[in-house]
Formats: sequence, structure tokens, C-alpha cells
Amino acid sequence: MNLGNSDTENEYRHVENITLSQGYRVRKHNDRKDRMTKKTKLELTWPGKDERPKLEPRILIEDPAKSYHASVRRDGDVFDNMLIKGDNLLALKALEQDYQGKVKCVYIDPPYNTGQAFEYYDDGLEVSLWLSLMRDRLSILRNLLADDGVIFIQIDDNYLFHLKIICDEIFGISNFVNVISIKTKNSSGASGGGEDRRLKKHTEFLLCYGREQFTAFNPVYSEQRLDELLDDMAAEGKSFKYTSVMTHRGSSEYIGSTLDGAGEEIKVFRHVGYEINSATKLAKQQNISLSSLIEKQFERIFTTENAQTSIRTRVQDFIGAEDGLFRIEYTPKSGRDKGKTTEVFFQGAQKRLVSFFSNVAEKRGSVVFKKERVGTLWDKFNWNNVTREGGVRFPNGQKPEQLIQHCIELATKPLDLVLDSFAGSGTTGAVAHKMGRRWIMVEIGEHADTHIVPRLQSVIDGSDQGGISKAVDWKGGGGFRYFTLAPSLLEQDKYGNWVIAQDYNPVMLAEAMCKHMGFTYAPSQDPAEYWRHGHSTETDFIYVTTQALTHEACAKIAHDVGPDRSLLICCKAYDAAADAFENLTLVKIPTAILQKCEWGRDDYSLNIQKLPQAGDEEEVEPVGEDLPLFAGEAGDD
Repeated sequence: MNLGNSDTENEYRHVENITLSQGYRVRKHNDRKDRMTKKTKLELTWPGKDERPKLEPRILIEDPAKSYHASVRRDGDVFDNMLIKGDNLLALKALEQDYQGKVKCVYIDPPYNTGQAFEYYDDGLEVSLWLSLMRDRLSILRNLLADDGVIFIQIDDNYLFHLKIICDEIFGISNFVNVISIKTKNSSGASGGGEDRRLKKHTEFLLCYGREQFTAFNPVYSEQRLDELLDDMAAEGKSFKYTSVMTHRGSSEYIGSTLDGAGEEIKVFRHVGYEINSATKLAKQQNISLSSLIEKQFERIFTTENAQTSIRTRVQDFIGAEDGLFRIEYTPKSGRDKGKTTEVFFQGAQKRLVSFFSNVAEKRGSVVFKKERVGTLWDKFNWNNVTREGGVRFPNGQKPEQLIQHCIELATKPLDLVLDSFAGSGTTGAVAHKMGRRWIMVEIGEHADTHIVPRLQSVIDGSDQGGISKAVDWKGGGGFRYFTLAPSLLEQDKYGNWVIAQDYNPVMLAEAMCKHMGFTYAPSQDPAEYWRHGHSTETDFIYVTTQALTHEACAKIAHDVGPDRSLLICCKAYDAAADAFENLTLVKIPTAILQKCEWGRDDYSLNIQKLPQAGDEEEVEPVGEDLPLFAGEAGDD
């Protein structure tokens, strides 16, 4: 429902404005139906919220000289990845028709440290601009997401809560998944504070939303070498809890069965002749480090826990207070071992759960890695060498490849499509490529050529062995295609009339009109069906021509189309009656599309220079270059 554009609607609607600060509010709607059902709608409002750009759906033009691929093809290589140079809002609109519902994972790192650039704006205008720019892009990104897709938006605390409210509107509050906290290094872009009333910042955030059919993230684990973990814990004065070694599990005897909550059997065994030792004492006896002992005894290292589980309670009830080592065998109905016969040990009179280190660690060769399932605190990334990743310099904006890897692992599987419309230095594409995912990146800045292209070339050649390369055993391969946005379809002639732009040849025009009219561009390869430039269904087609069609020409086309098919003809002019042929629809170019969108606008970013303060008479030089907001330069990946 509109927000009250008529007296009738205003009669039924009561709008309560709760002012948050200058210029933007949370608005609560109560219309007639809402009052009857006791439901309300909360939304964030701001000046200009109801103004939406009429975007032109541009076509994409490939530049083969900048596209790049490996010299050989390997199994699993992906070559149809896309790097688009141009305004990211126009690029998203260009992608919308062909990629709607096809993107499994979106990661964006939009510009959010805008306080400096907006220092001289008043009345909350900076917030309004930022919110409108975000809303416009997020709306299209939602359309591009698959029904089970996920979007990750990196943000700091300045606009986190504004962003949460508009994402609730766009994606639906029930589709909110998590806010993930990321521990950063000061130089990562989270510096500041600590010198005034605010505490120093050490965190940024990932705001996560899923589409309606998203059910759960893939299990993803962070890991750290055991020797490094033990050193870190010692430096922090913490104790390693896996301190016992089951050097010999002895023999077992079946002592009976009990039932789990579903009535399924739990077999119970008593162990005799077992041997348990202190890991620290064994390491001293063998004159080796604790990490070396754990590597040797990897499968036998454990700790005991006072686990509050129904299974443990049933074991306690069955065995009683008898001391010793006990083992059960049962088949879980859920969890990691669902449907598998599983054995679990309990120790002592309290039947403490025996938790083996191998359940939370992995041994690769002779090296042990402690693993921890990823939650909502990501604090293990190494920010010290971020600027060296990818062989490009992108100060204060570049993100660790491992951070992007976490997002992609959580939300996708190999060959799924990943999108980043604020590409920055190209980290998202580089990581997705190494992980065997398909990807699309958009970047307006010149570093699309100076940073992203050479970075991706080194990934494809296999020479980029930084970041996650060694962890995923990256050897190179695949490729990408480089695109730019076509110019606006219409331009004004010297009399101010809108005409087809001179840059458009017949092929470009046909593809562009397919986009505008909602058809899939797929020209027929049959010369007899020259009029088939695209289709909307199996029997509905489109024909685009700059010719003026006579009645006879239309009659010939109508005959060729036949009674079981329909054709939309977009032409310069026609002298036949518009309804003369049942299977033809005739429209004129550009009249048919003239009011559809804004023409000739190539940049929907916001370029801001530091403005002079009121009353200054001196000319104030811009500080550095223009600061483009939503051009992709303020963020990475």
C-alpha cells in the first residue's frame, strides 16, 4: 500500500513519527486492517526515501583484450566469471534480468566511514544520502539472490543499526540470520576513537540475511596450529584442557542396555585394565614438548566434561555411582553422527563425558590443527600481511582472504555463483576463484584495471600463492571476462529530441530492446527467421529493426510467424494499423521506452569534496581526490 497519496488512504492510515535525530525517523504504520488485527509495521524513514531512480537496464560489452584465461583447461576450471567496470547500481540493473534468483552468495563491503567526507552537511543529509544509496543497491541484490541464498554486508558501528532496519524492510525481518563481529587491526579501517569520549574500535561487523528458503549455514571451522595455540595460551596465562592420555583402553564387558528418549537401545560396557596418564607427565618423561606428545598420541588425548545431556543422565541412572571407565554404543537421531553407530566414554562415579581432542582437531602429516566451528565472533584473522595479499596495495580497505573464504564456505558449494558489487582490490573474486566458485565483481574505479585485473591474472597463472592459496592447494587455472557498461541507449539530438544513440549498432540495439521489453536476447541462427531476436516464452518473440515497416512487410512477417506464435515488433515507424494482425504487436522506437527510465546518466555514485564552511571567502582546495561514495573505492571485496 502507498503511504497515503489520497484522502481515502489518509482516512484509514495513522502515521506516528518517532524522531531519532535530524532528518530520519522510525515510522510506525497503523492502517485500518492493522488496527483490527493489532499488527504494526516499523520502518526507517528519511528525506528522499520515496524517490527512486528510474534505472536504465544497460547491456554489457565485453573487452576481449582485457579478458583473461589460463593456457590450458583442467577439470573443474571456470571461465565464465565476470568483471564489470562501471557504476555498480547500473551494473546490478544490467545483471538483474539474466541473473535474478541465481546468486548463491553476496558479499559487499560498502563505504561506511563517511564522517569526514560529510563533515559540512547539515540536517541529517549525509544519513539520508547513504540510506538511499544502500536501499537502491540492496533491493536489486535481493532480487539476484537465489531462494536459498545469503548476503553478507560488512559495516562498522556508525550505520550498523540503520542498515539493520532497512535490511529488515528489504529482506524481511524473519530472514535476518546473524550479526558477526570481526576483530580487526587498527589499520584495517576500524581505527579511531580512544582520544575523545568513544572507546577505541577493534571490531567491524557482518550483517547476514538469507532468502526465504535458506535453512542453515554449511559447517565451517577456523583452525590454528597446535604449537602456536599452546604458545598463545601460555602467553595469556590460560590452561590447555586436554590433559589426559588414554594410553590403553583395556578390555570391555557388556553390562546391559538402557533406552534413549526415543526408545532406542543404548548398549553399556564396563572397561577393565585401562590406563590413563597425565599428558604433561608423559611429555616430561619422554623429554618432548606437550605439542609433540599430543601429535604422537593424537587419537588418545582427552578431557572430561560435566556435560548436561539426556544420554549422560540415562547412563548415570543405569550404572549408578560405580567408579571406573564406561562406554556406550547407540545411534544418534540428530547432530554430527546422525544415523551412525557411535561410541561415547564416561569416566568416574559422576560419569563425566570423555571428550577426545581428535573431535575438535585434525592431524595433517605430523602437524596438528585445533579446529573450532565458526560462530559469531571471528577473531583469528591475521591482519598484519593483508596488504601483501594478491600482490596489490589497497591501504585501509583490503580484507583478509580468509575472511571472504569463511563467508563463501558458509553459504556455497563448488560452482555456486558469488557476487561482489563493491569489488575494491578484487579479494572476493580472487578467493571465489581459488575455491572453485563462479563469480561476478563490479568496480567503477580505475583500480579495476590497475589492481583487480593483474591480481586475477596472477591467480589464474598460479603465481599468487598468498592468502588462502596454500590452504586450498591452488595451482592456477580458469579465467574471466571483462565487461563495461554500454552507453545510454538514447541521446538527445541537436533539437533536444531523444533518438537512438549513434554508438548502437543493430546487434546492440536488438539486445538492448530485449532488456527493456523483458525478453531474453537469443537471436535465431535460421536465416528464414531473421525476425527472432529474443523470446519471453516458447511461443512469444521479439523483432527489433530501425526500418519503417509497410503494411505489406508486416503481412509477410505475420505469415512467417504463424497463428500459434506471437511477435512484438519494435521499429522506427510503421504504416499498418496497430491491430491489423492478431499475432503481431507493433511499437515504435524510442516512443515505447521513452518514459521507462533516466537516459544519459552514467554515474549513480556520490562524489563529495570537502566543502568550504559558510562564511569562508577563500577558495578551498579539495582534500586529495574526490571521495566517491558507492563507487566501490571506500571498501574492498
